[in-house]
Amino acid sequence: MKYDFDSLINRRGTDCYKWNVGENELPMWIADMDFKTAPCIIDELQKRISHGIYGYAEVPDEWFEAYISWWKTRHALAINRESLMFTTGVVAAISSTVRKLGTPNENVVIQTPVYNIFYNSILNNGLRVLESPLKYENGNYSMDLDDLERKFSDPQTSLFILCNPQNPAGIIWDASTLKRIGELALKYNVTVISDEIHCDITKPGTEYIPFASVSDICAKVSVNCIAPTKSFNLAGIQTAAIFVPDKFLRHKVWRAINTDEVAEPNALACPAAISAYNSGAEWLDEMRAYVFENKRIVKDFISSEIPSLNVIAGDATYLIWIDISAYGMDSTVFTSALRKETGLFVSDGKVYGGNGKSFFRMNVACPRTLVYDALSRLKKFIDNI
Repeated sequence: MKYDFDSLINRRGTDCYKWNVGENELPMWIADMDFKTAPCIIDELQKRISHGIYGYAEVPDEWFEAYISWWKTRHALAINRESLMFTTGVVAAISSTVRKLGTPNENVVIQTPVYNIFYNSILNNGLRVLESPLKYENGNYSMDLDDLERKFSDPQTSLFILCNPQNPAGIIWDASTLKRIGELALKYNVTVISDEIHCDITKPGTEYIPFASVSDICAKVSVNCIAPTKSFNLAGIQTAAIFVPDKFLRHKVWRAINTDEVAEPNALACPAAISAYNSGAEWLDEMRAYVFENKRIVKDFISSEIPSLNVIAGDATYLIWIDISAYGMDSTVFTSALRKETGLFVSDGKVYGGNGKSFFRMNVACPRTLVYDALSRLKKFIDNI
């Protein structure tokens, strides 16, 4: 490989949220990577920092061009410039959109288990979470479209937050499923907020399908949230985008993010995104290959050494969703004991809703030595249950 993903980078003492843990603890929970970002991005940021003045920034033409080119080249989706808006983050975009398009005590549908911060974006704005649980059969998840229609048909339902690709299970939704969601949304006057932040982290040779690309209907009913932050490990830079094809819906979202003051870039936000999308493709492809080899190692190790667990590695994200139901333990109890006894810190599946109480989530976007360390700790814990 041209790029180095094996070196251990000490993140302790850097005000790092992920690594603010005990000396002997191994954090594999929150979704950021333990790799340095692409060298082209580091070079661009150093260039910007060396200027020495960090005043108010505008969104330059190059930012729009970088997003448009990337989505056309990587994902076969033509994004019109006028539909594209800068925002400081995908969560900020979702929260602002929920606040603007929803009314307190209306329903926002989510398909559980799903990214736990969706709950915050809904409940903190006075709306109600309406769960449409994913079907879990033979170790795999699928959408329950009949249940989804029932939830959409409730007159109190105004919004649906789609996770595409899905977090925590790493599912890439197929075109026919996404098409049906669009049809149901139009039928019942539900707006779809599509969180596509993990879209670039797919198994080599595998592609995700942008929700807005599936049909004119999907484009019309959707607010689409995208960013380079997961793909290039830039979460702390606070840089993202929203594209909304429908002009009337777009105006409401534009008003939302500007009212909430999450539509202005910091001095590094646009340079980081531009560099990532214009020059970072090779780094991203090598990172994907490395991460999905990590996922294969985890799946094979658990299948061989801890067969009582079931691994859902998924074709997207650097996250692994692991079924612990064979032990009859609540995930909160399991993950707490795992951390206390071995130092391995993973995400409690219960916070994702649905059947998450029988799972934990593990992040393997890290040097391979840490993956082997984590597996050793996990096996030691299981052997002592």
